Amino acid sequence: MFKTCQIIKRRTMTALSRSGLPGLDYALNPYTGCAHACIYCYARLYTHDRRVSENWGRIVVVKENLLEVLNSEVKRLRKGVVGVGTVTDAYQPIEAVYKLTREAVRILLSNGFKVSIQTKNPLILRDIDVLSRGKELVDVGFTITSVKCSKSRLMEPNAPCPEARIEALRKLSGLGFKTWIFYGPIIPGFNDDEDTITSLVDIALETNSVLYYDPLHFKPFMKDPKHPLFPLYASNSLSEIIGKAISRLRQKCLERDIQCRGGFEY
Repeated sequence: MFKTCQIIKRRTMTALSRSGLPGLDYALNPYTGCAHACIYCYARLYTHDRRVSENWGRIVVVKENLLEVLNSEVKRLRKGVVGVGTVTDAYQPIEAVYKLTREAVRILLSNGFKVSIQTKNPLILRDIDVLSRGKELVDVGFTITSVKCSKSRLMEPNAPCPEARIEALRKLSGLGFKTWIFYGPIIPGFNDDEDTITSLVDIALETNSVLYYDPLHFKPFMKDPKHPLFPLYASNSLSEIIGKAISRLRQKCLERDIQCRGGFEY
């Protein structure tokens, strides 16, 4: 799918940046932009390259010297937890070619850094050999907004089908990795239904995964009348509807003894 994107190669000054996200000390993003082209993706707001942010899903930058820079940084920075893919999907399709994420994770684990990976792509299974060398230092989360490919295509046009993500989650959990599910954003009329909530709770139970949730937050680019989510912007009951979905989710988690947390609660 990355063939539909313009690929730009660029050198970078840094590989690890300080992270303000809870539970993370650093962020590592081997690519700028993301070919998955999810229509709700907030990452474009934190992408300083305007060509990428204004053409989200159509332009991806490859940080061609990332591994060289990272090799230098791990020798002088304090060890900590690295969020891999905080403003991009580090396992988006171009990773199959450039393998920057694979080698970056290998470098981090070899130097005693913990890695927390969030992705929508089962391509991560390719790297089980690397991840297994530092299993106690690794956790992996899959963003799963819907459990049906026909629905996910509406919001995540180029991302792998959720069925493939769920199978990858099962595989990693079965191998003893610490896993989690990110159910977000919760979008009324799309994924706040009972079937979706029940399915995600069942999957979390099966895989012994923590289930994180995050409501839809309206960002400036969604307030454009041409944006698919714009009709929800004018709704006076949006917060109430999402609140009810979260309440149902938390109740089901409580009944099944599943760890269920807000997306930024640690």
